[in-house]
Formats: sequence, C-alpha cells, structure tokens
Amino acid sequence: MLIVTEKLIAGADESGRGCIIGPLVVVGISVTPEQEKKLKRIGVRDSKDLPHHKREKLAEKIEKIAKDVVVFKVGPCKIDTFKKQGVNLNRVESMKFADIIRMLNPDLAYIDAPDTNVPKFSAFMRKLVGDGVEIVAKHKADRDHPVVSAASIIAKVERENEITKLKDQYGDFGTGYTSDENTINWLREWLKNNKEFPEHLVRRTWITHDVLKGEKEQRSLADWFRGMIGK
Repeated sequence: MLIVTEKLIAGADESGRGCIIGPLVVVGISVTPEQEKKLKRIGVRDSKDLPHHKREKLAEKIEKIAKDVVVFKVGPCKIDTFKKQGVNLNRVESMKFADIIRMLNPDLAYIDAPDTNVPKFSAFMRKLVGDGVEIVAKHKADRDHPVVSAASIIAKVERENEITKLKDQYGDFGTGYTSDENTINWLREWLKNNKEFPEHLVRRTWITHDVLKGEKEQRSLADWFRGMIGK
C-alpha cells in the first residue's frame, strides 16, 4: 500500500531586530498545505499591519492550527557577546533560522531575509541547513506567504510580552526602538542617575548606546569646567 505524506511547509521571521531595548525574537512554524489554507481563512497577514489585540488573538489561533511552533529569544547581553566576537546580527539571525529549520524538518522553508544581499543570505542558509530542505529567502516574505506572516505575528506577540515584563520592572521606556523618542528620552534619563544600563535590558554594542554615553561624558566634562571657572 502506497502511503502519501503531505508536504510540510515552514515559515520563519523575527521581531526586535532594530531595537536597543529588549530581545530579538526569532520564530518558525510548520504547516501542511491544508493548514496553510486555514491560516489564510483566519486573516493571517504581516504583523505590522495588525493592531496589538488582533495579533494576540491570531497568535492563539495560529498555535492551534500549526503543526509545530519554535520560538528563540536572544537577549541584549547575548547579542552584545556575539558582536564582540565579530558575529553581526544578520549572522545571528541566520544561525537561529537554521536551528529552527532543522528542528521543524520541513520540505520547504520560507524565510524573511534580513540581509540586503538575498542570494548571499540564501547560500549561507543552505550551507547551515544542509541538503533535504528547499529554502526560499526573500524580502517581505511576511507579506507574500501566510506561513511567514504567522511566524511574524507570534514573534511580535512574544516580544511584546517580554517588553511588558521589562516595563513592569523599569517603567515605561516606549517601544524600545531607537526611532522612538520616548525610548531615547528614557535612556537619557537613566544615565543621569546610573553609570551604565543593565546588560540584560539594553544592547550596549549599539551605536545609540555609544552616542548617549558620549553625551553624558560631555555634560560631565562641561559641568567640571563650569565648576573650575566658578572657583
């Protein structure tokens, strides 16, 4: 008797790549073609196009539909360690994507490529994963493939949950992204009263960190000069 197995499709995406506060969250999910159709029916699409409450509801539905879900969280301290070792964020994401694909063991994997050089990224991913899995890496894969959209939704929700926990401990620092004025103001305020940021909270190897630390040093030097002149 011939047994026909359904083709298994995986999708992988991340959330928190460009932030200075909080973790990078990398997620992969696997589905059968029939399960992917269900993702379309429940309205799965790019997480950036959905409000928070909608993402949360969809994340619950996705976890019930998907065959498997894998979530990796890479904290600021780990990201800093990688960078000091010469491993940039693109490479970190690639390694996590490869771990996810090996765990899900799909026939086909769609990945939202973080690198501007997609062919180079694709070749590196194939080298990491090995033979047996067809890998399709592309920009905006979360808009074109429901399985990647689903991964992006779960990644966004997981990161938002982590950010909520951090805010309970440190107060409202905004989104944690460098483009957020509230985040930058919070970082400046923190440095007024502290020598350094907590390593599990802030990515210290980010250029924004160096700029803010430089601002503090300049202020301290200016205060010292004013004090000397006043004597």
